[in-house]
Amino acid sequence: MRRPPRHPKPSPRWASLGAALLVLSACGGGGSAESPAPVPVPTPAPAPSPAPAPTPAPSPAPAPAPAPSPAPAPSPAPAPNPAPAPGTSSFRGNVVLGSPTDSGIKANVYAPDQSGTVWLAYGTRSGALDTQTAAQPLQAGQPLEIALTGLSANTRHYYRLYFRPTDGTAGAPGDEASFMTARPAGSSFTFALQGDSHPERLKSQFDPDLYTRTLTTAAADQPDFYVLMGDDFSVDTLDPTTIDSAKVRERYTLQRPYLGLIGRQAPLFLVNGNHEQAAGYLLDGTANNVAVWAQNARNSLYAQPAPDGFYGGNPTPVPHIGLLRNYFSWTWGDALFVVIDPYWHSPVAVDNVFGGSDKRSNMWDVSHGDAQYQWLQRTLEGSRARYKFVFAHHVMGTGRGGIELAKQWEWGGESANGQFDFPLKRPTWTEPIHRLMARTGVTIFFQGHDHIWVRQKLDGVTYQTVSEPADPNYTLWNADAYASGEKFPNSGYTRVRVAPDGVQVDYVRSYLQRDESATRVHGSTAFSYRLP
Repeated sequence: MRRPPRHPKPSPRWASLGAALLVLSACGGGGSAESPAPVPVPTPAPAPSPAPAPTPAPSPAPAPAPAPSPAPAPSPAPAPNPAPAPGTSSFRGNVVLGSPTDSGIKANVYAPDQSGTVWLAYGTRSGALDTQTAAQPLQAGQPLEIALTGLSANTRHYYRLYFRPTDGTAGAPGDEASFMTARPAGSSFTFALQGDSHPERLKSQFDPDLYTRTLTTAAADQPDFYVLMGDDFSVDTLDPTTIDSAKVRERYTLQRPYLGLIGRQAPLFLVNGNHEQAAGYLLDGTANNVAVWAQNARNSLYAQPAPDGFYGGNPTPVPHIGLLRNYFSWTWGDALFVVIDPYWHSPVAVDNVFGGSDKRSNMWDVSHGDAQYQWLQRTLEGSRARYKFVFAHHVMGTGRGGIELAKQWEWGGESANGQFDFPLKRPTWTEPIHRLMARTGVTIFFQGHDHIWVRQKLDGVTYQTVSEPADPNYTLWNADAYASGEKFPNSGYTRVRVAPDGVQVDYVRSYLQRDESATRVHGSTAFSYRLP
């Protein structure tokens, strides 16, 4: 198997995103964060071709294909055209991969303002893509999911997107990209993750150039996949009196040009955050509902796993949505990966209430739910993986701190007064979540939410809080909430290298070019540790 060349580190021109703009519609309050301002759309730099680009594949005869799944209409105020995707002369959209298995992957294709015909050419040798999908219609503003099946396990596959515009002008193939199918036990691999990106908090916690630098640098590590820890699609700054499905969906399309920078080669896994408001307490039995709009936008634009044999997960459909795809698990190499979510399963708001600042008063009312707990217990107990990684937006989905909160409520069993009330409050559960993780050998629990990078350990479980990827002020948020541990400010991403003999975790820093110095080096490792 030929390994593709590593992508070079992004050049300084990445600091400029070009003249293309993606404009958010003006929205009212409803949250404490700033309302979003126009955000530049990144113009990806072409990745080097490992071999001369092949002659464009002949246009296949369009095969009958179902129309794309219905989705809410795009915003009535369309964004200006972004710059073309790398290597193309006409396509202004992008591809985001998701749900990789040992024999397949899903490619989500989206263009905000173009219609035409698309297909993928793919194969196991760079520059020799000998298989192609059927041509399918792509409608402007509507995502199209293309499934690649029958792939070889533990193999790097290469692909190109072909696009033929509706107007009949000649299209051009996109740059070649590649991805890995599932690796067997005994393999070494890398994955990466980021904390809350908060693009709605422009200037205070989000800079488009910095976000682009973070994502392109992470992509150069060639991770097998990339995990987003939540609060990437916040709807809390939308006016609750005028919110609709188009405005909610706009928060998900806003991220596509950015996440396409890494998602074209590293499949994305999304962790639900409190500001997404994809939460059960908001359901009212109708389809015209913030939670329904949010989850449908999420599932239509980002291919997330459903239980299918390779993935475990939530099997219960929700009216007007179907399968939530909000908690799930999979095995990759020597590691078990588990994503959990309290927001869809708690009968009350876990953190902030949409349209207001009120929060819960009794944390025993907040819960991951019986079904998810029992699934988590079966998943952790049933896995023989050497390493086990659990991901959630935060301990219990709210509060500040890591191990400081791990002894409380259903996570640790204690009430606010220190009394162990777990048997009374969760009579059908065998033990609190932290004890379950410790007993079953969880290696690392990853969380976001606190906008800081901290490593802690409790009862053999490493608690790893990850940083924001695009805070231009490089702030050390919420440090007082952590009584112990190694603490580092924003911004950057977390890289994890998994091998049969151990796990290495690196905090990779991100800086704007203008902010770099002898002690502030973009792409440098601020802290690193190994676990056996």
